[in-house]
Amino acid sequence: MKVLYSWLKDYVDIDIEPKELETKLFSAGFEVEGIEYLGENLEKVVVGQITSMEHYEGTHLRICHVDCGDKGNDHLILTGADNVFVGAKVPAALVGAKLPCGLDIQPRKMVDMMSYGMLCSGEEMCLDKEWYPGADVNGIMILDDNAPLGMEMKEYLELDDYLFDISITANRPDCQSVIGIAKEVAAFLNKPFKAPDYSYEEDGTVNENISIEVLDKETCPRYLGHYIYDVKYMESPLWMKRRLIAVGHNAINAMVDITNYVLVEIGQPMHAFDLDTLAGSSIVVRRANDGETLVTLDEKERVLNNSNLLICDKEKAVGLAGVMGGLNSEITEHTKEVVFESAKFLKDSVRKTSRGLGLRSDAAARFEKGIDEYTVECGMARALNLAQTLGVAKISSTHFDVTGGASTEKRVIKVTTEQVNNVLGIEVPEAEIVKILSALQ
Repeated sequence: MKVLYSWLKDYVDIDIEPKELETKLFSAGFEVEGIEYLGENLEKVVVGQITSMEHYEGTHLRICHVDCGDKGNDHLILTGADNVFVGAKVPAALVGAKLPCGLDIQPRKMVDMMSYGMLCSGEEMCLDKEWYPGADVNGIMILDDNAPLGMEMKEYLELDDYLFDISITANRPDCQSVIGIAKEVAAFLNKPFKAPDYSYEEDGTVNENISIEVLDKETCPRYLGHYIYDVKYMESPLWMKRRLIAVGHNAINAMVDITNYVLVEIGQPMHAFDLDTLAGSSIVVRRANDGETLVTLDEKERVLNNSNLLICDKEKAVGLAGVMGGLNSEITEHTKEVVFESAKFLKDSVRKTSRGLGLRSDAAARFEKGIDEYTVECGMARALNLAQTLGVAKISSTHFDVTGGASTEKRVIKVTTEQVNNVLGIEVPEAEIVKILSALQ
């Protein structure tokens, strides 16, 4: 599992360096397969502003005088890009800078004039438009007017961060998320854990046409659905896109990004169904018929059998439970009404379907290790919170909680200190046990 150092710090006041955190994670039983510094090879690249510019007669070059926030210094930089202008704020690679594309910036002669640096494109910094708008232009990357003069670009672009790749063993499904790892960090650093914001407000709107029915309650012991409307097809904010991209997800649109964000942060796979595509405004969880087919979001047709659990409407399948949604109910620019899904599917069923169809997904990887009923609630609440906070949709009062006898109460496990120590083979004082379990919540 990949998790950002900065994301962990949202929920724990981490006061140690990433390398020390790696050591402590190892000591707590987690194998850190690697740490990547996102700002690698982006040294001495700062926010600069072109204060004056003239055309180098007889060439395509422009002579730019660049203020990089170091008072008294006027950086003379030549560029062949034609999209620069006086007043533009741009990434300026100063002499001695190293770029992720492999360039090492030194003074160089262009025609018969020296250039002391380089103005950078997004490509030269290995960025795309998802990380920063305009990074894909054929020319210099033009920054927002409010970019702080002289600030390191890796800081401005939120690349001054570390990505941890942590191996999660099958017996720790509770750590398949940012908050799961954050709770562990809080425990071994003896720091309080700060939970995500799960708050949201329903507006009283009711849609009585929607129905949810679970026909196989053994395989789907809990299914939550919530109707949201007035959906806006929009991009996610940069902070969300950057976090998703860093941990290996594509930024698609705000609604889909919210479900992926909850998957990573809370560990609860989510799905968003376009209500207009659901026949009868209904959701039915049932077993597939032998030979039934479904085109999944990867645009491949899947031939199913009775061992596969499906999410359907009154007429057709719209998703493979716990594995992947169907192409026929995806979110598009025409989507106005959505039903959020947050559910628990038995891990054996998801594993069998995923392997049998040769279809791997992040959702399946989590369901295969196990999701509990409480995480189902947290995932739904967080998705609704984000939808409301980002202004993506309005939250109705129409919601469903279909259980198949699954307990919605927190389970209480009673155990003595002696029993714990007998299993561990070491003596841990009762007070220490209480402190650790409390930190883990």
